[in-house]
Amino acid sequence: MTALRQRKGSKGSKEPGPEVLNQRFNPSAEPLERSSDGVWTWRTVLWVAIGWIVGISLGMLCCIYVATLHENDLWFSNIKEVEREISFRTECGLYYSYYKQMLRAPSIQQGLSELISDNATESKRTINLLRRMNIYQEVFLGVLYRILPIQAYLEPVYFYIYTVFSLQAVYVIALFITSWLLSGSWLAGALTGVWYILNRVDTTRVEFTVSLRENWSLPFFALQIAAITCYLRPHLKPIQQKVVLWLMFLATLCFCLTWQFNQFILLVQALIIFTLDCLDLISTEQVTCLYLVQVSSLLSVWLLQFCNSMILGSLALSFIVAALFVKHFQRGLKTGGLAARLGKLLLHTVLVLALTFTINYLAKQALQLRSDEHIFKFIKSKFGLGPTRDFDASLYLCEEAFGLLPLDTFDRLAGTLLAYPYLVTLIVLLVMLALVTLANLCDSSAVGRPQKGRGEARPICMRADVAYNLLHTVFFGLLALGTMRMKYLWTGHMCAFAAYGVCGKELWSLCLNMIHCNTKTKLRLIRYTLPLVILCFLYHKFWPKLMTELSELREFYDPDTVELMTWISSKTPKKAVFAGSMQLLAGIKLCTGRVLTNHPHYEDRALRERTRQVYQIYAHQSPEEVHGILRTAGADFVVMEDSICYERRHGRGCRLRDLLDLANGHIMDGPGDNDPDLVHASHPRFCESVKTDGPAYTALFTRVFQNKTFHVYKLRRGKKRAKGDREPVAMEDKTH
Repeated sequence: MTALRQRKGSKGSKEPGPEVLNQRFNPSAEPLERSSDGVWTWRTVLWVAIGWIVGISLGMLCCIYVATLHENDLWFSNIKEVEREISFRTECGLYYSYYKQMLRAPSIQQGLSELISDNATESKRTINLLRRMNIYQEVFLGVLYRILPIQAYLEPVYFYIYTVFSLQAVYVIALFITSWLLSGSWLAGALTGVWYILNRVDTTRVEFTVSLRENWSLPFFALQIAAITCYLRPHLKPIQQKVVLWLMFLATLCFCLTWQFNQFILLVQALIIFTLDCLDLISTEQVTCLYLVQVSSLLSVWLLQFCNSMILGSLALSFIVAALFVKHFQRGLKTGGLAARLGKLLLHTVLVLALTFTINYLAKQALQLRSDEHIFKFIKSKFGLGPTRDFDASLYLCEEAFGLLPLDTFDRLAGTLLAYPYLVTLIVLLVMLALVTLANLCDSSAVGRPQKGRGEARPICMRADVAYNLLHTVFFGLLALGTMRMKYLWTGHMCAFAAYGVCGKELWSLCLNMIHCNTKTKLRLIRYTLPLVILCFLYHKFWPKLMTELSELREFYDPDTVELMTWISSKTPKKAVFAGSMQLLAGIKLCTGRVLTNHPHYEDRALRERTRQVYQIYAHQSPEEVHGILRTAGADFVVMEDSICYERRHGRGCRLRDLLDLANGHIMDGPGDNDPDLVHASHPRFCESVKTDGPAYTALFTRVFQNKTFHVYKLRRGKKRAKGDREPVAMEDKTH
């Protein structure tokens, strides 16, 4: 295993338009950052300029911070090239290998051709990598590095990692803008950026998983949220709306193009828009525009990924189509009394959900799509609705990243004073949302008419952009609580949302009104003093810790893996096919360029089945069975790892060998209970028995490399089977 060693040294007659809604839910709202007469003054310009300088500076500070941590943890500038490549852990190495492939190709055109018709990533198959994987970012950087005159000044690996770290600056700036738009003060943005950096453990993991897809996509997702927040602001002119919609589309497109899980994130976002629409918080025009941005982004990615069927069969696309279709034909949804409207909303929701699943089922049947079924198996198993022995679902469930959010997360967030204002803001705004929603549902006469002339203004109101961000943090918070890996979608936005609570006008006005002392002077004093006090406290408490963290120096240290990669590069044919664990094979692909039987990109049903078959090397199987499986996959060499064969990281029932035993119907090793239908295996565990060099094993496998961690065996040509002999259980290979 890799270790770190210490180193010395409205367009409808029944719906209100956006201007009406903005006046209705926030009658006192004025354009942010302007004087009372709407004219920009030199003080305003100076104040805004300072805000932009602070935001960009915080973004650059975050970029330098994570880049320094990456350098200090690995001593990246001084280790060998093979060690640098090994440091790209698991699937990160696979993605980076395509960047490396683009650079080594004789020409850009040939590099693209090799990616479109790749036969080295999966043995005995030719696949279109641009269709199967989200690697346009690697292609773009590879082309950019080749055409820019920087080869003499910057190594390719640094161009790659510095680009990823620079996106962290974009991420912080996008969060800065979101909190600034919500609160009307760039001090909220400053607080957001500081919170994001101080809570690095929970907001990002970019410094040790550089090329992970989320590190590319989340900055664009944050930009999209900032664009939505701007689009839903009051007093936005038509030309400004069009510009923001285009920015929203571009951000959504980049987000979808760089992460394979984009459809599930957009589904959650579509549910948020649907909720806002049902609660009468945004106009029909805004709902339609937001939906169309999502649809156009998904369809653009579908085209760029050579008509990837997973996008057409996504729940997000099915839901948006269903929501727009039902909304078009259900005209009187927002009329009538409270009981009538609740009944209509319930019927509307049921119709949309029913049509969503119908469209999705028909699309998947028409496209013969089963590539994403492992996600739904995981969800079913997580909530006890599906089989618990399914290998793919168990592989996810046994990983800590896919478990519940640990409670110590909230301790860390509370330590930086982030959790307290966040929870207070969340609770207060949820109460306000409930009151505003109740008023909207009870007062059907308000639909389509401004508030002017209808009597007194409502004492409690909520802007559309605030409502969106409130529901955003609720929906993604629930997702993060259920699956720890999803917390990175939540915690960054949590910083912006909490900063809005500290600096926002509406919340403090409400509090001051309750104690009958609401004046502009007191409101301004609180909104500007409190964030400064918090920033001073955070500086005093955490600056020494940050300096200590940045002074800790370590060194990459993984001699066994380095030895293995060096041996493969020098002692095996370039076209040799290797079998083994997904994580290790990704490194072999990057470091040696050898052909793989399987890899960590798990979004293909045929590949998942092959991976399960290859993993029989860690199960109770006969040497003939394992040999037949590996030969069917085209393997010439198989690499076995003691860290998997004798795994101790997971408890019993979650070790890889246990998952294989359960899937094969065998009793698990070690003390503990077993289900009554499990039986004793008729063969010993292969990864252990092959080391005995018994005649049955040496006839089919020859050990060619060994160190403390890895054992490499070369497959001998097996004898032809008689017709009556049973073929190994192996998946069918097809050319895609």
